[in-house]
Amino acid sequence: MRNKRFLYLVALGFLSFGAITGCKKSSNVPDEPVTPPVVTTPNGTRDELTKDSIFLYGKELYYWNTSLPTYEVFNPRGFSSNEAELYAMTQYSLDPATGKPYEFVSTSSEPKYSFFDYTAATTGKTGVLKADVNGSANDYGFSVQYNSTADLRVKYVYPNSPAALQGLTRGCRITSVNGRTDLTYPGAVNFLNNAIFGTNASVTLAFNDIGGNPKTAVIASSLYTVNPILFTNVYTVGTKKVGYIVFNSFTNNASAAINAVFSNFATQGVSELIIDLRYNGGGYVSTATQMINLAAPAGETGNTMFTSYYNNYLQSITTAQRKASILAHQPLLDDAGKLQTFTTGVNGKYATYADLNYSPTATDNIEKFAKSGSLTLNRVYFIVTGSTASASELTINSLKPVMDVKLIGRTTYGKPVGFFPIRIDKVDMYIPEFETKNKLGVGGYYSGLTVDKESAEDLTKAWGDETETLLAYALLYAKNGSFVTTAAKTASLSATTTAMPSKLSVAELRSLDEKLDPKGIKGMIMTPDKRF
Repeated sequence: MRNKRFLYLVALGFLSFGAITGCKKSSNVPDEPVTPPVVTTPNGTRDELTKDSIFLYGKELYYWNTSLPTYEVFNPRGFSSNEAELYAMTQYSLDPATGKPYEFVSTSSEPKYSFFDYTAATTGKTGVLKADVNGSANDYGFSVQYNSTADLRVKYVYPNSPAALQGLTRGCRITSVNGRTDLTYPGAVNFLNNAIFGTNASVTLAFNDIGGNPKTAVIASSLYTVNPILFTNVYTVGTKKVGYIVFNSFTNNASAAINAVFSNFATQGVSELIIDLRYNGGGYVSTATQMINLAAPAGETGNTMFTSYYNNYLQSITTAQRKASILAHQPLLDDAGKLQTFTTGVNGKYATYADLNYSPTATDNIEKFAKSGSLTLNRVYFIVTGSTASASELTINSLKPVMDVKLIGRTTYGKPVGFFPIRIDKVDMYIPEFETKNKLGVGGYYSGLTVDKESAEDLTKAWGDETETLLAYALLYAKNGSFVTTAAKTASLSATTTAMPSKLSVAELRSLDEKLDPKGIKGMIMTPDKRF
């Protein structure tokens, strides 16, 4: 059954596993290797064995694995659900900067990073990993956000999605959802999650378009190809050409489209670039490195872009020990979800986690710059919010040491860790397995990347509108080399944060990033296909 993704039921000899000690750690990098557990013949019900597997894979692969207690102390089978077990497993390791677990979220009973993605066809549950990072989606194709407590706006619409075909655009004001007109924050949040981000076949909307004209639409969920590029433009700012791209997700099908946009920027003589990642929760590292290489200076080719660091247990055990552990039961998949096979050595043999080299000095764990395209940039602006996460933050952090980078908006989500999917029965488990650091060894931004110019966005404006607050600040800096200008202009730019007393606070917006559309991905998916 090596050619199927099957139930990897593993159990440890309790005496051997019981000798492994665990405690809460204050360091974000585990510092003590542990003895590889002994794998024995499993016993128990399917549910019990699944719960065992969740914990035992965590004991080997979780980035903060040394914080976990023994099997007997943790007692995986004692939890009421897989989700309850996962949450408990992620709340041991403490971030010294906050005194709270790295995966603690004050507004949620779910981990900040870890989650399950269920196989809907076999369980009836909806996965939390957005299908759109894999290039397609089966939903309405739009999302919403509050511009103020009583002003619900469309924040983005995917091109050619069901919502786009019904005339919905960014900036539309939603006035009714399935007949409900009271959409005030926070009372309507749960209703909206069910109506718009749930599994309903359709949703009925009343809305005012960007020009204020009242309209209605019935939007049916259907399959469409995701284009993560929501908008592009080139602005003339004095003698400069400034490119602008709104990029919503690091999908695995965007390579050709990204290349085309950056090629157009080069043709038009763009020297400064605005990359809008305000809603981009991440996706595939391979797509992020493509964008980094298109933007980076040619002189960086061959230099380190970033390095991936795994826990010390994975770094310390030998190849023989890895092949004798549960890692050998977990196959590696490429970006398309296909099994990896060796291209050298034993051809036709499927690659597993046991075949990886987890040392930070290994070539496979050091990504190097390889400049592509002909775009030459003097500066890059990133528009970000609390929804900007993971592969988006990796992109920013990798470019910071090699060029002039400015951040505009709000502090980002804070996810310097990434994962591979771990298949356990009918569920893929995603837990932090590695951390990335840039060429200067800088990472650890668990509280997010801070901005050079803090400001709220303006959800009433269409993409590319030069008066939209965050875009306006980027264009202002391109013109003047500063975010400061005349009093009148400053007042205009600050209007969205001061004009309305019902405006949401920074804390409320941060909370909304977790509560509204909670299934939106915040992930950095690494696929080791280049190794085999």
